[in-house]
Amino acid sequence: MDLFEYQARDVFAKHDVPVLAGEVIDTPEAAREVTERLGGRAVVKAQVKTGGRGKAGGVKLASDPAEAVEKARAILGMDIKGHTVQKVMLAETADIAEEYYVSFLLDRTNRTFLAMASVEGGVEIEEVAATKPEALAKIPVDAIEGVTDTKAREIAEAAKFPAELVDQVAEVLKKLWDVFVREDALLVEVNPLVKTGDGKVIALDGKVSLDANAEFRQPDHAALEDKAAADPLEAAAKAKDLNYVKLDGQVGIIGNGAGLVMSTLDVVAYAGEAHNNVKPANFLDIGGGASAEVMANGLEIILGDPAVKSVFVNVFGGITACDAVANGIVQALELLKSKGEDVTKPLVVRLDGNNAELGRKILTDADHPLVQQVDTMDGAADRAAELAAK
Repeated sequence: MDLFEYQARDVFAKHDVPVLAGEVIDTPEAAREVTERLGGRAVVKAQVKTGGRGKAGGVKLASDPAEAVEKARAILGMDIKGHTVQKVMLAETADIAEEYYVSFLLDRTNRTFLAMASVEGGVEIEEVAATKPEALAKIPVDAIEGVTDTKAREIAEAAKFPAELVDQVAEVLKKLWDVFVREDALLVEVNPLVKTGDGKVIALDGKVSLDANAEFRQPDHAALEDKAAADPLEAAAKAKDLNYVKLDGQVGIIGNGAGLVMSTLDVVAYAGEAHNNVKPANFLDIGGGASAEVMANGLEIILGDPAVKSVFVNVFGGITACDAVANGIVQALELLKSKGEDVTKPLVVRLDGNNAELGRKILTDADHPLVQQVDTMDGAADRAAELAAK
């Protein structure tokens, strides 16, 4: 889950990272009172989960409360790279002398945590990495050791921070690491980290991505979710504890096991090239225990997507045998019908593995008019794509 800047700022403040005062508003009129509280001047910043706000005109300086209202009115409702601005943050102004960059992230490729830092901040860090890679220090961080005093100084010195700032920067790095670990983050980034005219180091802008897999031990994170921007189908699936991701396609996918579902997406996409380029409509992993209720929930979510024209149920029986899965499909269709949700889109089912023959017999005996069985994964994908194209 990516946070808005104002949420990142609040998380930073919670862990004693030095930040400037700021408040978020969603109406232009509210800017007047906030600006007065901030000392009469403010930076008005669009709150969107994308970069390039400044270049798009989403960050403006207001020299008085009346101008803050004017700037807020101009920014609210803007479109920035496909993101509509619903809120703006008014932040205290700063006397900026220098701009830097620091971050912590999960380095999946090298299976470690990584600190990145540069004395060339305030611009897109990708640009620095591409044009001046030597200006971006990359220091691995041991998960057990973490960011100690020694490690923090190593990062600051590797990035060539001025000697007189190393102690301050090291202290900020330790606190940012605290944010990274205690909040179960995948990314904690400050761009820019600034030195003010009086020599203080402050986090002026922050980006934080939280690990959704850690929600069970981070109950406070639910309040940070942008529910207004959430896909309604994904929200409904989450409420039913389903591993679902909406995609832009026409073939609904249900499978048991993330690896199998990922393979199914590829096979359907390939098969769809021969059928008007139809594509997978979703990722949905029902896991190992494909009960009737779980199957019904999955079908309800997928069939609720108006873009879906056919459904491909691809199951490899393992701990949960195929006969149990087949019974789950039959009962799911009955359950949906009892709820007044008749299935009107064709289902292509491929069962393999433990008790596959018995599972196929159960579906054959049920003889549901919209359920078709295909023995192979490739064949089933092709059939589902063909039906979606029709």
